[in-house]
Amino acid sequence: MSGLRLMAVHAHPDDESSKGAATMARYAAEGHEVLVVTLTGGERGDILNPAMDIPGVRERLPEVRREEMAEAAAVLGVQQTWLGFVDSGLPEGDPLPPLPEDCFALVPLEVSTEALVRVVREFRPHVMTTYDEKGGYPHPDHIRCHEVSVAAYEAAADPEQFPDAGPAWEVSKLYYSHGFIRQRMQLFHDELLARGEESPFAEWLEQWSKDRDEIMGRVTTQVECADFFDARDDALRAHRTQIDPNGRFFAVPTELQRKLWPTEEYELARTRVRTSLPENDLFAGIEGAS
Repeated sequence: MSGLRLMAVHAHPDDESSKGAATMARYAAEGHEVLVVTLTGGERGDILNPAMDIPGVRERLPEVRREEMAEAAAVLGVQQTWLGFVDSGLPEGDPLPPLPEDCFALVPLEVSTEALVRVVREFRPHVMTTYDEKGGYPHPDHIRCHEVSVAAYEAAADPEQFPDAGPAWEVSKLYYSHGFIRQRMQLFHDELLARGEESPFAEWLEQWSKDRDEIMGRVTTQVECADFFDARDDALRAHRTQIDPNGRFFAVPTELQRKLWPTEEYELARTRVRTSLPENDLFAGIEGAS
């Protein structure tokens, strides 16, 4: 197979590098076309790397995040486009404050769906990836990303929906990416302790919500991509305002990750082609490019 197309739909810049990045880098290296669609500009994200919380960065954060995104895409070898919506921010407090009026999560679903359908019909992906119904975690933009992606998967194939958005295109498969899996974290945690090293995952594991224990049971597809973990990490580091290079993302040595868990995980949510589960390839069942 060659010339197949993968579209990864993400809520903010940096999400693409923490969710399925090694998979995208692998497919791009194999000659497939990969497009990251970033729904918002990440304008309301905090500066999570203390080294970047310096004068001049916060004042131009939207521009900085675009620069970071461009660098990350180049590292992964993928294309990237912006859908142009405004970050909703992560509401905190009890009760939660209302969302900002201009934010992505409050845009009518048909408006954001049509915008994504335009990109789908132009790029014509064979496979789309997005988040599950919980958004991976309960950020309003991540949940909305799920809703918009599923709606666009269905609508793009229907010529009667959004007829001004281009000729209809049937995406063959839609996947949910699953990155935060307890079994994976537990495996790394136990190995670090066995080596006499400190584990950064103890607090996470203690606070792990029981309703997320089922995630590995939902996984249908594991993509071998260990050779691209370095590219994934370099893409993460490109998002300097969001990713602390001394943080937990980089706590487990890459060689140990390659040995213990060399895959990235997905759930086949929709398909228009026949395939056999479990899979080891997002393009399984798709015969060739068109």
